[in-house]
Amino acid sequence: MRLVRYQKPGQPPTQGWLYNELVGPLEGQLTGEFRRMEANLPLKEVRLLAPVLPSKIICVGRNYVAHAKEHNVEVPEAPLLFLKPPSSVIGPETPISLPPQSAQVEHEAELVIVIGQRGRWITPQNALTHVLGYTLANDVTARDLQRKDGQWTRAKGFDTFCPLGPWIDTDFDPSDALITCHVNGDMRQMGSTRDMVFSVRQLIAYASTVMTLEPGDVILTGTPSGVGPLAPGDVVEVAIEGLGALRNPVEANQSYESPKS
Repeated sequence: MRLVRYQKPGQPPTQGWLYNELVGPLEGQLTGEFRRMEANLPLKEVRLLAPVLPSKIICVGRNYVAHAKEHNVEVPEAPLLFLKPPSSVIGPETPISLPPQSAQVEHEAELVIVIGQRGRWITPQNALTHVLGYTLANDVTARDLQRKDGQWTRAKGFDTFCPLGPWIDTDFDPSDALITCHVNGDMRQMGSTRDMVFSVRQLIAYASTVMTLEPGDVILTGTPSGVGPLAPGDVVEVAIEGLGALRNPVEANQSYESPKS
């Protein structure tokens, strides 16, 4: 089943589900009990939003060996966790805004775990019982600021730096799926989830030793090699085999006013 958040023109966001290019509303809570209503609204008539609004965006660094190598760093002995703020979340087709503070913003295609059941000190054996489903993300990163700051909060935390979507798939198998990233139709990244250093089960278990995982929280599982720059006018598309594709245009920050000379 594919779960969505969508919006019809002039109406508030609605939780729903997708069936054969038709959208239907849900009664209840996406991360709790809900009932599916008839799917009779054509997908093309609605705007898809980020499928979940997480309280926490937990990210994993260097979870693909080839990505660690392209940055000349070691693969960590335990999952390398960091956070992005919820204010960084945007949905499909919403522009990624390049901040004036950075001259090197890059894409990172990632598989996302969506938590469905609250948990702390979760064992790897029980980890999947806490999963609602999976979606896609682009862990947009100001690479120059990441190097300059020595820690990643600013580089990863700008508004629009966490595109999520287009839906949550509750039946997806994350064990061996192809991940790609295209910019303007040109392939930049390609890898498989089987190449992750730490598995979905391990990531959930490890993160839960640090913090309580709440329904709706997301875990970005790391990116394959091939990360590269984004520029105004680009269109970036993250795709995962069997899960879907997340597409976002790129623009310069429109709210910034340069100092007058």
